[in-house]
Amino acid sequence: MTQFPEQKSALAAAAFFGFTAVLLGAFGAHELKKTVSAEMLAIFDTGCRYHLAHALALLGLAALPPVIHGKFFKAVLWCWSAGIIIFSGSLYLLVLTGLCTWGMITPLGGVLLMAGWLMLWISAVWRGNRLS
Repeated sequence: MTQFPEQKSALAAAAFFGFTAVLLGAFGAHELKKTVSAEMLAIFDTGCRYHLAHALALLGLAALPPVIHGKFFKAVLWCWSAGIIIFSGSLYLLVLTGLCTWGMITPLGGVLLMAGWLMLWISAVWRGNRLS
């Protein structure tokens, strides 16, 4: 299979986000539970679940360039990466700092995650899948 530069970027993002999701999940399960309420721990866990799920989605994306590449591939990669950082990151910061204002940007991250899935769907149903 021909490797596209975007494929390598998606694989690197998947590896980074997968590693950080497991690291933060372990931190939450072993250390954070000693210091925060069950409600805050559940919020942290939500961040970890979406973080890991989209790391795995990025791994799948890395295998797709023969089917989807170019503008759609880059859009999905960007949306999911930014979505993980904003959605999960704001939840982590909310729990770690106790500042509820972090929760105000969480929906923006969720919209980016959904936008990535929408771009993937559009590319799947588009007649000319190979858009560059």
